Amino acid sequence: MARLSIICIALFLFSTVWSATLNIDSTSKRLLVLLDNLGIRESHSFYFKQLADRGFDITYKSSDDSTLQIIKYGEYLYDHIVIFAPATKEFGGRLDSEILTQFVDAGGNVLVAGSNVIGDVIREFAGECGIEFADDHSAVIDHLNYDVTDDGQHTLIVANANNLLSSELIIGQAKKNNLPFVFRGIGMSSDQDNPLLLDVLTASSTSYTANPDEQTLTEYPATVGKRTLLISVLQARNNARVGFVGSLDFFSNEFFVKSVQTNDGKKPTQSGNQELAVALSDWLFKQRGVLRARNIHHYLKEDKSTPRFYTVKEDIVFNVQFDELVYGKWMPFNGTDVQLEFVRIDPFVRTTLKNKGGQLEAQFRAPDTYGVFKFVIDYNRVGYTHLYSATQVSVHPLLHTQYERFIASAYPYYISSFSMMAGAFLLSFIVLYHRDDVPKKKTE
Repeated sequence: MARLSIICIALFLFSTVWSATLNIDSTSKRLLVLLDNLGIRESHSFYFKQLADRGFDITYKSSDDSTLQIIKYGEYLYDHIVIFAPATKEFGGRLDSEILTQFVDAGGNVLVAGSNVIGDVIREFAGECGIEFADDHSAVIDHLNYDVTDDGQHTLIVANANNLLSSELIIGQAKKNNLPFVFRGIGMSSDQDNPLLLDVLTASSTSYTANPDEQTLTEYPATVGKRTLLISVLQARNNARVGFVGSLDFFSNEFFVKSVQTNDGKKPTQSGNQELAVALSDWLFKQRGVLRARNIHHYLKEDKSTPRFYTVKEDIVFNVQFDELVYGKWMPFNGTDVQLEFVRIDPFVRTTLKNKGGQLEAQFRAPDTYGVFKFVIDYNRVGYTHLYSATQVSVHPLLHTQYERFIASAYPYYISSFSMMAGAFLLSFIVLYHRDDVPKKKTE
């Protein structure tokens, strides 16, 4: 009985996790915001207002709330999580780094903001994503690129738009507008072997991460130069998105409206923090860069019918509709670099699909090889969700009645065959009808 009970409990837990995995919808807008203290809600109200104006259903909770939970009865209660509680060592209720990782595995999106002190839960979760924060009480220091209102430690640094990732889907127009970004927080480093991580914003080549209270450096800095990450994002293989920002002040009202003036004497410039923060949030919470494929159709070019199987050397047409999610609405996708592969273990045909207002089409001839093939689309571009589609078909050899009766290259053999037949006929005619005149014998 005890063993049976254990099996039942295990099955229940598995079904709970499985159902939770299927629950998250990329177009939903249920957002949970975890705060160190409720004062952050007021000091960062401009950022939260931008999210509310985009239709997000925001729930604010303290990070140490004893009733905190993101899953109930096998269903996730939220689709996105914003963690503005960097100093929290342990979350309240039923939330820890393992549950956050499961939330991402189920397709949920997370935004994490750091500070000079990072709690263990956030460090563990960041480590699972390939991000490592510097030691506590560290800060990004730059003695050349800092704001004039800095307190003398040069931790209120100014990041240049040239250090941004070149992807409008993630950063919007922030790079084109060339506005500076104010940053005060901790530096990060990423796992260079993780292909899913993207460095969105790095510090300048004169920056480093260390404890600003120490007069002299006794150890090599945690990060140096452009290897100092200020903002990094990850898109998991299931298209879940996670963002890490080393500064909680980056999203504050003060930094959003701040007039930036560097120590080089240039005129004050409006901060680009708000523009970058909003664009980054739109991408993280899947308001941009989400693709889907639908209406997949393939048929013969001659009669536009879809047969049970194709035959070698037939002309095939493949159609698919691509849509892009833009602020909650599905719009035709305008990309012109989508490729189609006709695969049997290895690709036999690779061609670029022609885009006609979101309707993508390719025409090609089936290879002279029969077997089980697949129409494969594997579209993976920076900023877009990974889109994979595979449609299986079979290709048969020619029927006996479909082969050519006469092959041009075999005409010498045809001529030799008919010449042998003609020679045999002539020889037979000569043998049958040729008679030699034999002289008659004289009679006595």
